[in-house]
Amino acid sequence: MESAPLPVPPAARQAESEADYARLGLARDRVAAWEDAARTDNSPGTYEWWYLDAHLDDGAKLVVVFMNKHFSSAQDPLRPLLRINVELPGGELRTTLAAFAPEQWSASSDLLDVRAGGNRMSGDLDTVRVRAEAEGIAIDLELRSRAGAWRPQTGHMYFGEGTDRLFAWLPAIPQGRVTGSYTVDGKTRPASGTGYHDHNWGHVPLPSVINDWYWARGQAGPYATIATYITATAEFAHATIPIFLLTRNGEVVADDARKVRFEALDVHVDAHTGKPVADITRYRYTDGSEAYTVTFVRDRDLSRRRMIDNLSDERRARAEAVGFDGAYLRFAGTLTIERHRDGLLVESYRDEAAIWELMYFGRARWPRADS
Repeated sequence: MESAPLPVPPAARQAESEADYARLGLARDRVAAWEDAARTDNSPGTYEWWYLDAHLDDGAKLVVVFMNKHFSSAQDPLRPLLRINVELPGGELRTTLAAFAPEQWSASSDLLDVRAGGNRMSGDLDTVRVRAEAEGIAIDLELRSRAGAWRPQTGHMYFGEGTDRLFAWLPAIPQGRVTGSYTVDGKTRPASGTGYHDHNWGHVPLPSVINDWYWARGQAGPYATIATYITATAEFAHATIPIFLLTRNGEVVADDARKVRFEALDVHVDAHTGKPVADITRYRYTDGSEAYTVTFVRDRDLSRRRMIDNLSDERRARAEAVGFDGAYLRFAGTLTIERHRDGLLVESYRDEAAIWELMYFGRARWPRADS
């Protein structure tokens, strides 16, 4: 007797049909300023955050994130958070996570204007300003875009049938120039360098739909890239969603994710988190006779953190009860961008100050390369 075929798991997909664009009120050829404004109402079942990072000429790295709640806790009510990460020029790391009362939070639904207490991120698709201060760290930056706002198709990813399980992503400023200052323990330093800003929101706790992702952005020579490889949970047969953008002097030269092949190489198990970590992550983009290879080579770890360690006692107990063992790892190393034409190398650029991350919500799995 023949066995019945196994059921096909529900899809994990990037929304890209004409019907998707029409339903979401989005245009294929442009991003509107309201897309970077608040996209949720802060209610249980939703989450949202705005992110900005800067790689400075003095070697420092800055990250500022405004969150209406922790992204793993969509069912929580409004619980505003502000995260600031600083890597000083000498390599010293400083991280702070500040919590605010719900009445101290506001976010415009018309344009980017997010506030948590006296902290604020505001602006438009050309210029973003951020002022944030917590635990002896103060950030005062202006980010001016050098590449137009971009999103991968609609920017909306759906998991399962229907549209109720959503994770959305908008790189509002994929690449820009940063100016301003940053202060650590009373010492203020001028800030100049490159920057990036994006916006995320959703309607489902990320650990329930995403097993892990690699996310990177960087610049080498005239090229800038955003590269992401998302792996869904077992419920969705560990389906993968690659996202890729490559610009040259601010103009898009490659952004069709269907033409990307991802590789995770020289994998080891991180002793602290128990997660598999690739020392080399590579994105190969092929479009006819033109091909690009974007490679990140890990030199050192900037963060190796189990998510459970930062939870309150109550939330930690709940996480342990369901076996949650998520982890966050952040790396520093070398980015190489190569261009080939008809199989011949015609351009190659290198940056030795790249930073990227591995977010791991699910159980450890040995990574595989795309076919």
